[in-house]
Amino acid sequence: MRRVRFDALIAGAGPAGSVAALLLARAGWSVALVEKSSFPRRKVCGEFVSAAAMPVLEACGLADAFVGAAGPPVMQLGLYAGETMLISPARHFWGRALGREHLDTMLRDAAVLAGARLFQPARLVAAARGGNGYLCDLHDAQHRRQIVANTVIAACGSWNAEGRFAIPRHETAPSDLFAFKAHFHGSRLPPGLMPLLAFPGGYGGMVQSDGGRLSLSCCIRRDTLTAARHRHGGRAAQAVWAHIAATTKGAAQVLEGAVPDGALSVGPIRPGIRLRQRDGIFFTGNIAGEAHPIIAEGIGMAIQSSAVLAGRLITGGPHGRIGADYDVVWRRCFATRIRIAAVFAHLAMRGSTSKACRGIIMRFPGLLDWGARVSGKT
Repeated sequence: MRRVRFDALIAGAGPAGSVAALLLARAGWSVALVEKSSFPRRKVCGEFVSAAAMPVLEACGLADAFVGAAGPPVMQLGLYAGETMLISPARHFWGRALGREHLDTMLRDAAVLAGARLFQPARLVAAARGGNGYLCDLHDAQHRRQIVANTVIAACGSWNAEGRFAIPRHETAPSDLFAFKAHFHGSRLPPGLMPLLAFPGGYGGMVQSDGGRLSLSCCIRRDTLTAARHRHGGRAAQAVWAHIAATTKGAAQVLEGAVPDGALSVGPIRPGIRLRQRDGIFFTGNIAGEAHPIIAEGIGMAIQSSAVLAGRLITGGPHGRIGADYDVVWRRCFATRIRIAAVFAHLAMRGSTSKACRGIIMRFPGLLDWGARVSGKT
């Protein structure tokens, strides 16, 4: 079997993997970009890309294409919780939303145009370290290949990680979170508004995405989902929406008469700070660390963390020193966001504290903007 050598092999062609591949390829690296799924694909992840990630898209030469394809700019933040419907009076540019079927394809194609070689659909089934780099086994429907790579980057996402990149799973618990996402046409969401949804046992958000669609993303606890299915009946997605509509006036009003666009996606979510490097393999995107989606920074953090890693690799130096430096910079950029998101999420899901927080925010609506700033949107 003939072996092909690359400077880097990247597992995962989502936003994190494609941005890393694009930046490395532009710097003259030979890059293998491996993705196990066919595009376009449905993703549970939200679609909002914050203003803080725009400099990376500009560095990738994609800012204009992104703005042209994405939904309208988000200029105001809101809070829908119980009977509360609050909109911050301040106006700032917070970001835009673009469906993952469009964003992922845009970033992947740009990486290929920059010189990365795409293997899709293909699985990285083994990556063994040796004296001459990493010997990587790739399998697809028709071929088995071996690639030798000097550097291996795992950007396969926390939900899709498998094999040596798999995240250890814990025993199921009532507090486990499940993420849901759906699109709607014909919503009543005011242009440029992105409201946070806080409801018993969960939280979520709404934003106008591409093509006039509204994107609704939410997380709900396992025990709350079980109770909602018992109370409202139907499938999990139907029970989730019934629970939100019954407990959150603003969400019910925005989506009254709206038409669902396709099926609702669902998947588990496990926020937390994880590894940036193991056995010399680098981790980027939400497999390295994942914030609660309440701050809508999943895509932004994935894009920015890959820019940080690519910059360290391009700069060069001993492999071990790069890894230590990447970990330090990553924590400085993202660890606080992840911890703040966890606090916000638990406050939103607890009925008593959520009600108290709503009262404070109603008196001081500028706290919505403050929360967006400390969570990394600027």
